[in-house]
Formats: sequence, structure tokens, C-alpha cells
Amino acid sequence: MPQNMPMGSVMIDIESLSLTALETEKIQHPNTGAVILFARNYHDPKQISALIQDIRQTRNGTILIAVDQEGGRVQRFKQGFTRLPAAANFKSHPELAEKAGWLMAAELLSVGIDFSFAPVLDVDCGISEIIGNRSFSSQCQQAAFLAAAFSRGMRSAGMASTGKHFPGHGAVSIDSHLALPIDNRDLDSIRQQDLVPFKYLINEGLEAIMPAHIIYPQIDNQAAGFSSKWLQKILRTELGFNGVIFSDDLSMEGAANIGSFAERARTAIMAGCDMVLVCNNPDAANQVLESLTIKPQPNTNQHLMTMQGRIKINRNDLLNSHNWQQISSQLELLNHD
Repeated sequence: MPQNMPMGSVMIDIESLSLTALETEKIQHPNTGAVILFARNYHDPKQISALIQDIRQTRNGTILIAVDQEGGRVQRFKQGFTRLPAAANFKSHPELAEKAGWLMAAELLSVGIDFSFAPVLDVDCGISEIIGNRSFSSQCQQAAFLAAAFSRGMRSAGMASTGKHFPGHGAVSIDSHLALPIDNRDLDSIRQQDLVPFKYLINEGLEAIMPAHIIYPQIDNQAAGFSSKWLQKILRTELGFNGVIFSDDLSMEGAANIGSFAERARTAIMAGCDMVLVCNNPDAANQVLESLTIKPQPNTNQHLMTMQGRIKINRNDLLNSHNWQQISSQLELLNHD
């Protein structure tokens, strides 16, 4: 195995609390660049820290470790972590949004996670149950301000932010995990509402974005995560975004119309994604790892390096700090408001 392997363009997952021999091989594959962890991988802080250390040692080179730790319905690590309120709760307590971003990031950094896929930048239109209270607000400006505060908190702890789901998942009722949603609005309508939080956070230095598995037929006939018009023309050129683009999970039904898993990965990277996610389907991950020969986008490795956790935080020091204790208590109370 080569020393100091560069990051590949595929994010994979693992099945349990420790690595199997096959997963060790997959982590060592040249196309692997990251691992995303789920609730099934977590027992307690000590176990997850050991697992993360095993993953890093197995790679023998830089590898990113991610998790979905938004809060509310989407929090993979619970026991031993602060129960984070749903994003919508911050409308009544906006002063806690930045503190919550800091605490979420600090807790994850203390066990060795590089970043959480947060914050959600979708504007809640009262239509999407899969988004719902994961959105900071139904008002685009308020969603932008609160998400930006949460992102600033993450950044102050040493963690990069990932805004999702570009250009907005809040106006469709179908869950893209289960089917391919269609949003028939025109681009001006999307610009005036859904793109407001994305534009605001991009101007504040947003490090990464995850596009939606949604087709907006008035703009393009491909879902946003497979569309060079959305990713290159609108996101990169019009909005001036120069950070990392992660695909959403290629195993979701919203990606199925593209074709095989290998075709999904190639199409996403050709459209402009820097890294593709293949989760909850080990065979699909193998197919993508073995088939992907396409060259990454220019500056891909440089982009991806910005997602590394920037500050090492000692967990005991964190939990004994007055700042953590105060904010954790405030957020636990907010859960019951």
C-alpha cells in the first residue's frame, strides 16, 4: 500500500461498530476519500474515537470522517452528546444558533470527526415533511441569518460547514430518499426564495455544498446534483461558490434515473461534484470504487483538504469547561420549549 495516499473522490460507510476485513480493503482503495458514520456505528464516545482512529490508520493517508449531526430528527450520536434541538427551534431563540453550531462542532471534533453535514439551508414551504423543522425558517432571510450564525459557530470551533440541499428541497412533498421529486418553479422564483440562504452563506465563506436529488425542469432536465447548469453555471459562476461540492447519497431513489451506480458517480463528477457519497449499499460502493476512473475536477484535492477538522479538542477539557456546560444546558432546555 502506498504511503500518504491522496484523497479519492468517494465517500463510503461501514456496517457496524468496528471495521471488517473487507471494509479495511475499501478504505485503502485509491478512490476512497472519506467515510460517513451513522447511528449504527456509534455506541459511546470512547468507542467512536477508537473506530475513527482505526479508519485513519487504515488509510495511511488523509481521509475525511463525516456524520449527519444537525440536531432534531437528524442526530446520529446521542448518548454522551448534547441532544441538539431542531433548526426551527432557533426562531424563538436566535441568540442560541451560533452557540449551538459551536457546541455541535466542538463535541464532534473532540472524538475525531472532521465535519457534520450541516447546516440545512432549505427554506420550509410547509410542503416537505422530510425537511420540515430541519429548516431554520419559512422566511428565506430568517433562514439565512440563523443558518449563518450556526455556521459561524461551527467555524469558530474549527469545523467547516456544508450547506444543503442546493438549490432547495423545501418546496417538494416527495422524499428524494424514496423517489425523484419534481419542482416546477421557474429560476426567478427559486432565486428570490430558496437561493437566498445559499447566497448569504457563500458570501460568508461557506466551505461546502450538497445539491438535492430534485429535478427543476424549467431550468434543466437533470437533477441538480447531476446538472452542470446548476453546479457550474449557477452555483460556481453566478453565486461565486469556490468550495467543495458533495453529491447527496447516490443510493437514494432520487438518483436512480441516472442509471447504474457507476453511471451516477461519473455523471455527478462530470457535472461538478468533488466527492460522491455511496451509503447503505456495500455492493454499490464497491461498484463505484472499482469503476471510477474519471479524473477529479481541477483543485478537487485542495477543496477537500478544507474539510479537515482544524482544531483538536480534548473531550475532557471540553466537558469540564463552563462554556460547554452552559450552552449544553441551554440547548437541552430549548428541546422542551
